[in-house]
Amino acid sequence: MDRVTSSMKQVPNPLPKVLSRRSGGASANLEADRENFERSQTVSINKAINAQEVAVKEKHARTCILGTHHEKGAHTFWSVVNRLPLSSNAVLCWKFCHVFHKLLRDGHSSVLKDSTRYKSELSDMSRMWGHLSEGYGKLCSIYLKLLITKMEFHTKNPRFPGNLQMTDRQLDETGENDVNNFFQLTVEMFDYLECELNLFQAVFSSLDMSRSVSVTSAGQCRLAPLIQVILDCSHLYDYTVKLLFKLHSCLPADTLQGHRDRFHEQFKKLKDLFYRSSNLQYFKRLIQIPQLPENPPNFLRASALSEHVSPVVVIPIEASSPDSEPIVETEDLVEMDTASQQSLFDNKFDDIFGTSSTCDPFNFNSQNGMYKDEKDRLIEQLYREISALKEELEKLKAESQRAIEQLKGRISELEAELEEQKHLKQQALDESEFLRAELDELKRRREDTEKAQRSLTEIEKKAQTNEQRYTKLKEKYTELVQNHADLLRKNAEVTKQVTVARQAQGDAERLRKELEDNVQRFQEQTQQKTQEQTETLKSFQMELTASRQELETLKASLQTSTQSSTELASKVSSLELEKSSLAETVTQKEAEMTTLQTEVQQLKDTMTAEKETGAKTLESLQTQLQEKDSCKQTLEKRLLDEQFALLRCTVEEAERMVQDALNRLEDPSHIGCTSSADYLITRSQAAVESLGRLQEGHRKYVSDRADVSDLLRSVALFGHLIGDTIVQGSATSHMAPMEQADLLSDACKRCGAETLAYLSCLKVDESLSNADSDSVKDTLHRITTIAEELRPKGLDIKQEELGDLVEQEMAATSAAIETAATRIEEMLSKSRAGDTGVKLEVNERILASCTDLMQAIKELVLASKDLQRDIVESGRGAASPKEFYAKNSRWTEGLISASKAVGWGATVMVDAADLVVQGKGKFEELMVCSHEIAASTAQLVAASKVKADKDSTNLVKLQQASRSVNQATAGVVASTKSGKSQIEEKDTMDFSSMTLTQIKRQEMDSQVRVLELENQLQKERQRLGDLRKKHYELAGVAEGWGDGTE
Repeated sequence: MDRVTSSMKQVPNPLPKVLSRRSGGASANLEADRENFERSQTVSINKAINAQEVAVKEKHARTCILGTHHEKGAHTFWSVVNRLPLSSNAVLCWKFCHVFHKLLRDGHSSVLKDSTRYKSELSDMSRMWGHLSEGYGKLCSIYLKLLITKMEFHTKNPRFPGNLQMTDRQLDETGENDVNNFFQLTVEMFDYLECELNLFQAVFSSLDMSRSVSVTSAGQCRLAPLIQVILDCSHLYDYTVKLLFKLHSCLPADTLQGHRDRFHEQFKKLKDLFYRSSNLQYFKRLIQIPQLPENPPNFLRASALSEHVSPVVVIPIEASSPDSEPIVETEDLVEMDTASQQSLFDNKFDDIFGTSSTCDPFNFNSQNGMYKDEKDRLIEQLYREISALKEELEKLKAESQRAIEQLKGRISELEAELEEQKHLKQQALDESEFLRAELDELKRRREDTEKAQRSLTEIEKKAQTNEQRYTKLKEKYTELVQNHADLLRKNAEVTKQVTVARQAQGDAERLRKELEDNVQRFQEQTQQKTQEQTETLKSFQMELTASRQELETLKASLQTSTQSSTELASKVSSLELEKSSLAETVTQKEAEMTTLQTEVQQLKDTMTAEKETGAKTLESLQTQLQEKDSCKQTLEKRLLDEQFALLRCTVEEAERMVQDALNRLEDPSHIGCTSSADYLITRSQAAVESLGRLQEGHRKYVSDRADVSDLLRSVALFGHLIGDTIVQGSATSHMAPMEQADLLSDACKRCGAETLAYLSCLKVDESLSNADSDSVKDTLHRITTIAEELRPKGLDIKQEELGDLVEQEMAATSAAIETAATRIEEMLSKSRAGDTGVKLEVNERILASCTDLMQAIKELVLASKDLQRDIVESGRGAASPKEFYAKNSRWTEGLISASKAVGWGATVMVDAADLVVQGKGKFEELMVCSHEIAASTAQLVAASKVKADKDSTNLVKLQQASRSVNQATAGVVASTKSGKSQIEEKDTMDFSSMTLTQIKRQEMDSQVRVLELENQLQKERQRLGDLRKKHYELAGVAEGWGDGTE
């Protein structure tokens, strides 16, 4: 101690000598400086990365970091590491990963570039250690994968620094205003965070948590790298949340379902790991770990972004340097000149090996440098205190600014919710118009399909008629050439070729030529009929030509699509060229960034001189710290005033909504608006619920003036719903009787007046606590009561009787189906007893298909009952089934209507089948009844499944039963058509005894009959359309369709 005191006496002013030593170090030999630097780096790296199972000392790791900033790269680090046996010692490899992770985070920016060339070696080492299933080998494999992922991430995204610290503006700039870039960046962050979590879980899995492993050297060796992992995870989680909110504002929610699922999975893991880490004694003195919220953010609600709080990891100053070394920030490293950096490394070397002149600690001519004197330490300590005070002041300002931003965000959220409600209303109107247009389009398509089917049926009939005529002509030709053997042979060939002509067009052409030759050779009288046949064949040829032209058109369209794909390929190549040009632009921008960094370096050099005034500003900063408490109280009072001002603005906006609704009541253009009583009831009930939430928010605000969020949200929604209730009530009164319309209009006006009075009390501080909303609730109940009286009655029964009526109608439907099946069996028995031959065969086929149809309908009704039982059990809650049916009266009435239609259709079809079997009915009537049953069962299925769960097993059974009914209906129609064709085949036309004049006369009569039938068909179609239109109108009145339109 005496020697130190005598040395201090020899140096009256140590600070100038320190400066003179720094200036002398700058002119030292560069080769000696480089040798000293490499020697100190080698010693520090070998001490940091060794085979002892203890944590890496902070002073050695910090020396390695300083070395990268000194040489602006990691060449020395890798030259030393390459000589270490990392592949043979797992502990050595583990500590290398820890130090390398620190260099990537806090080292020079060129560390990443210098380390990229060793990525393949790191990957091979990871695979090699991955063959071990326990111990440090498995941990090294996972840690190396994490480091490779980190290098790849920063290579792809060079704007992210190694420590991942960025502002929100810099984060937005990384995406370059392209949603695809943000989408890809989010995926890469998920992969990055997944590797971090894997290492987290692997380390915890390898420790025996039943013991205090965090206080042992082996446990600390494994836990120490997790500090870097925690720092990375906090930033990755924050950036992922912000990017997902940005993506949800640009893309549909369904597209981002995978992103949300992956985020929720990582959120649970990260929250659990943070919680487990915060309870370890080792971390408590080194790092302050943030706690994540209880629930993950709701990305489907844009306003939830304002509720997100970025997790902040705090490293205490005394804990960040466990070896009691002075803290040197990375920013200060950049400000040093070459001489000061050299002196720092000389001091590090002296700390490790001792000074070369132990008898004189202030020997400035020593090769290894000198220790800092007391004034240097005092200056550095003052700098640290100034920095701490500045940070605390900035935090105070940031907290105040954050509170202001939250209030502004709340205002924006309320405005956004209001706009969203307006948008949803407009969207509902647009969707209603779209559905109406789509319904009209479906009706038009159905009519076109029916026309096409009828045209096809007419074409088939004409083809059959032509075939019959052709057969008769062939028989006439046979009679004309009976006397000639050659002609008989040719006639037989013609008969065979005509049969083939129905399948191939070429044979028909040849047959037509042979028939024309025979007619011209033997009988001139048949020439006219042959020409008619030729014209028919020509028409067939024209149809074939049209089909070929249509095929050519399709080929041309295919060629056009091929050309368009070629054009797309050319566009892709042009986009690739544009991508390469953009890459060149990025390179230029990076060069400009390097220039800017140089300018920043110069600016920092000038700031070194300004730091001399720091001591003078220290007293002023201490004074400001004393004023912090008073400033905080002022800010709290200002916050309360701004909250009340925000409440007043929100209440005034709600008053404007209600006043606007009252003004619309007096608007003449509003007279044409109409609404339904059901919709008015839903609006008034929603307003009552909103009033309840407003009362709860008012109670909370009166008890705690700092909590105004619930009251603000409730006021805005309450004003919107009250205004909507008033407008809908006025619109409903336009369709009500005069007396009830007056009552409803007066109730709406009184509701608006009471609401305005209540809101006026909320915006005055003196009357805020005494504001009463009972009068508003009474007027809303009055509006609901009047609307209940105006609701359409639907069926002329009480709602409490709907449940019994549903059961009765379903039972009646089942009974009608059983009766129909029994009658079909009886008809089949009678037919077998009284009919024979073709008629018996036809009757058996038709009745068998009807029996299958009844069985399918029976299964469908049973499946519908099971599904209705599930719907009632899942939807009624604590209520009874009758109450559920009464609550859903419109759906129940549709179900009853569908059940009635099925039972009635089954009865009518059995009557039609009975007449057909007896020979008194028409086959067409039976086909129409089958189609009607299919439509009725489809209505029953639709009414049953409208409230069913899409995953219900009974719903699947109902859909299968519906398909069975459709197949059975098709079977009835097919058997009916087949039976009709068999019956009609017995009536064959005989032209053998008719003369030419008689045939011509019959032809004219047939044409007259065709015209009459076409006229009758047109009239009958018009009558059918009128009947359907009237049916829709009557059904609409019965169901109350017209009451829901505005």
